[in-house]
Amino acid sequence: MEDVKMRKEFFKGNRRRMYQEMKPHSLLVMFSGREVRKTSDEYYPFYTDRNFLYLTGLEGKEFILLVRKDSESEINEKIYMLPPDLLKERWTGERMKPGQVEETSGIGNFGYVEEFETDFHKLASVGNYQYLYLDVYKEDTDDGDLPAHRLLSKAAKVYPYLRIENANAIVRSLRTIKQPCEIEAMREAEKITREGITAMMKASRPGMYEYQYKAVFDYTLGQYGPQGPAFPSIISAGKNNFCIHYYSYTGQAQDGDMVLNDVGAWHDHLMNDVSRGWPCNGRYNEKQRRLYECALKTSNHMFGMIKPGMPMAEVDAEIRRYNALMLKEAGVLKNVEEIGTYMWHGGAHHVGFDVHDAIKQPEVIAPGMVFCVDVGIYHEEWGIGFRLEDNCLVTEDGCENLSVITPRTIAEIEDTMKKGYYAASI
Repeated sequence: MEDVKMRKEFFKGNRRRMYQEMKPHSLLVMFSGREVRKTSDEYYPFYTDRNFLYLTGLEGKEFILLVRKDSESEINEKIYMLPPDLLKERWTGERMKPGQVEETSGIGNFGYVEEFETDFHKLASVGNYQYLYLDVYKEDTDDGDLPAHRLLSKAAKVYPYLRIENANAIVRSLRTIKQPCEIEAMREAEKITREGITAMMKASRPGMYEYQYKAVFDYTLGQYGPQGPAFPSIISAGKNNFCIHYYSYTGQAQDGDMVLNDVGAWHDHLMNDVSRGWPCNGRYNEKQRRLYECALKTSNHMFGMIKPGMPMAEVDAEIRRYNALMLKEAGVLKNVEEIGTYMWHGGAHHVGFDVHDAIKQPEVIAPGMVFCVDVGIYHEEWGIGFRLEDNCLVTEDGCENLSVITPRTIAEIEDTMKKGYYAASI
């Protein structure tokens, strides 16, 4: 793999574009997040807030970014970090030093987290600032409060004169269009994902358990870095393919079953999302072939028509419309209006720093956007369920299938599988 690394210039540029959208006489506070307790003295693996990461490049718990925008040209940035603690670092690893923080983020002004509250109070109470930008987005209203929500509650009581502004909306807008270094990182992630998927194809055989497929994928990704899958892998066989988000991995692929995978890797913070469906025995039967060809024709149709200026909502709509036509031609559907019997979910979501990227949902497609083209077909009567999902980069005059490097036609998949388990058994 190429050594594609995002430099501090990328993160400095993201912050500069963020500040251009902020009003003068404003404060911005962003948090990297805190550990979540799993049980007793154990915590879940820490996962840095992606908007904070997008602005700073810093991965780690309890970082705080505090920014003062006094005028259009006068910006002051400061990073607060955990202080050195030799005893804690002996248990959980070395903490970042100021020089490392500056080299990664491009921010040279530092403090320790215990200083933040005092510093913030001084700034918020002097009367120079009218606005406070916070990222207080919640996916669901029942989600727990994060540090930004706690600061919001305190500001309402102690600094009621500060008007709260939505930092999340600004970052989402910035993340909608990928920059060249992001696209290159996604290309590298595609290569890693291809290796994981083809390794599963080559290992596939009747009698193989889903957790064994997952072990093959995880092992392969482990050869390219410690980060592992971009999201919890969906790997299923047979009847389990009819659970769209399936994570049990306890089923066994029987001869004649389709294996469904919905997986991804990440590289340098950027993620992808690729789905393939193949027969565990290496040969598509007539019904599997008929359905898969419908999905493939639909996918190819989409990659032939997506271009700048197309309404974003039309991607889902056209996938559904065209796949219905293909299934009708194949004799699967009597009426295209019955497509809901076999298509159960949408066909497009953006990818990037998140696998379901937190962007400003666009009305119109534009160059630099990256989203999935996902064609799912679920025929319960035939016991066949799979999806064909690729990542689409919108270019100046069309689009590019970033995941075309992963076998996707019947011939490519069957040929790949011939080079695996059965070839070794001869």
